[in-house]
Amino acid sequence: MEQRLVLVETVHQVTTIRLNAPEKRNALSRALTRELIDAIRSADADSQVHAIVLTGNGPAFCAGADIGELRESTEQSAPQLYAEGRAAAELFKLGALVRTPLIAAVNGPALGGGCGLVAMCHLAIASEQATLGTPELRLGLAPFVIMPWIRRAVGHKKALELMLTAAVLTAEQAWEIGLVQRVVPHDQLEAEAQALARQIASLSPLPVRLALDGFFETEELDLLKAFDYLSTIRLVSFLSEDLREGTAAFFERRQPQWKGQ
Repeated sequence: MEQRLVLVETVHQVTTIRLNAPEKRNALSRALTRELIDAIRSADADSQVHAIVLTGNGPAFCAGADIGELRESTEQSAPQLYAEGRAAAELFKLGALVRTPLIAAVNGPALGGGCGLVAMCHLAIASEQATLGTPELRLGLAPFVIMPWIRRAVGHKKALELMLTAAVLTAEQAWEIGLVQRVVPHDQLEAEAQALARQIASLSPLPVRLALDGFFETEELDLLKAFDYLSTIRLVSFLSEDLREGTAAFFERRQPQWKGQ
């Protein structure tokens, strides 16, 4: 039986997606990338999934590009390389397109595209054993596809420093620059990531999705237009069943029963 390169499990409204090519340090091969795109899209489309945790099997989170495939790519034509690049970019577009919170549980090295996955996720928790960086220049390549997420995560100058020095950071150093939001002992990573996911999943899914929508849709908008857009989608929350339920539960001192409507 062919090995699944991405494992998916859903428990209590939280989907955990595990990269499952430990012998290749969960490198982003073409096949793994396709499976990962499908897994994230499927979880996002499932109304019963309120949070997604992304992690890796084995000692690595994700080592970035598959070096064997990268070497083969040097023999391909420009149209072939362009098509492959567009296909790979579809994975990294998902961070701005999905409306289910993505949480990275960084269990080990997250390099190149792996670091891009961490930056793409809406939140990230790292094991104290994790390392993160964009060492592509050591291979004679620039981190093209992940550049937008790295820049958004750490800012312009720090992103330039990471890329131009090909530095690999400790988990603590990654936390200091905002690449991850929390560093925890290695044996607590899974529990911490699941606890954070369950905390988010316990909230009304409608305003969570609207919050992500508002965040990404207004990122490049003029300030005054951003207020106009947010005022518009605010109406959806104010007219929702979940707001009525949430306020009623508050006054009745009980847990709300969310419908996501």
